[in-house]
Amino acid sequence: MTEIRNIFCVGRNYAAHAKELQNEVPEQPMIFSKPTHAFIHANGNSITIPKDRGEVHYETELVIRIGKSFQDGMRAEEVIEQMAIGLDLTLRDVQNSLKEKGHPWLLAKGFPNAAVISDFIPFEGIEACKRNNFSLWKNNEQVQSGNIRLMIFDFQTIIEYCASNLGLGEGDIIFTGTPEGVGTITPGDQVEMLWGNKILGSCTFS
Repeated sequence: MTEIRNIFCVGRNYAAHAKELQNEVPEQPMIFSKPTHAFIHANGNSITIPKDRGEVHYETELVIRIGKSFQDGMRAEEVIEQMAIGLDLTLRDVQNSLKEKGHPWLLAKGFPNAAVISDFIPFEGIEACKRNNFSLWKNNEQVQSGNIRLMIFDFQTIIEYCASNLGLGEGDIIFTGTPEGVGTITPGDQVEMLWGNKILGSCTFS
């Protein structure tokens, strides 16, 4: 499995998802991060989730891996090396409480196993990505599907924004946002993460 350095995430990058959670659509990328302790590879294994902190929600996203340090003027396709399907797991009740208090989301987004990642595959290029959907199947039913054509902020904008504000280098990954259709994960649920018709990752939650 590819070594992971920093885990950056883009919030509210699909308008329909922002609407379903009754959030405003952002005017610039909304970036948060997860600690590397949150990372776990979905390879048919059992993944433990918290059971005593309210609802756990899945948010299915296309994840890009950076293959070289970004320099001004670089195109997204020059620095993206690989891609995967990821689940940004969220403790929704905890997040709502933190938001009400004006606190950071880290406790809701950064717990162990909160960044579930499928196998990585070579990056196919932006136009090729637009021709395929990514999706999540839970217990043999499709529960979420998205396409990067519907993102508010495209790869180039996300990469430039992360690089200028946080730095961006080899081994960093970016969760690029989730479409509408987020929902709950409970122990016993089996999920498959698909790129087009190809299963890139699967797991059972416990």
